[in-house]
Amino acid sequence: MLALLHTSPVHVPVFDALRDTDHPGLELRHFVDEGLLDRARRDGPGAVAADVRDALVRAADAGATAVLCTCSTIGAVAEAQAGAVGLPVLRVDRPMAAAAVAEGPRVVVLATVESTVAPTVDLVEEEARAAGRAVSVRSLLVEGAWDLFSTGDTDGCAQRVAAVADGVTDADVILLAQASMSPAQRLTTTAVPVLSSPRPGLAAAAAAAAVRAR
Repeated sequence: MLALLHTSPVHVPVFDALRDTDHPGLELRHFVDEGLLDRARRDGPGAVAADVRDALVRAADAGATAVLCTCSTIGAVAEAQAGAVGLPVLRVDRPMAAAAVAEGPRVVVLATVESTVAPTVDLVEEEARAAGRAVSVRSLLVEGAWDLFSTGDTDGCAQRVAAVADGVTDADVILLAQASMSPAQRLTTTAVPVLSSPRPGLAAAAAAAAVRAR
């Protein structure tokens, strides 16, 4: 069984739909704690380390063979707890970051909340070092998009993100830093590749869960 740690309930149907399309038969168990992101935005990701560990322990106790953290702000915190809970813990954006590095050296990160910018930039640079590639990463905060998302206007959020992505120039690849931004991917018209995290992140986690279950 693969557990997913979310900071918004809107991710549950997204990952269920991806499971049905790409990984039929995979058992998912969703754990949602909206307060984790609120506290991480206010006090920094490290401030929620103990709460993240507790959530991962609950997932392990429920029978999970791996856990996927779908929140980019706390992804690194979750990954760091893998040893403490004795399970593979994956962050949803790592496969996306690795794919971005392969696209070219000019990487643009789009985010709708400030707290996810630094963790995502750090992740891209980490993947670049691992691949032996030099990258230049710049970030753009999509103003007003999070307000739309948090009030339930997911379509408006996606449209605003897509508009900013379409305005990006001098880039080899654009990353949508948060899983919640993925609907914007299909709305963009830019010739620059635009990457989102849910599909590759779930694929990596499903593989990890399968290996652990053997």
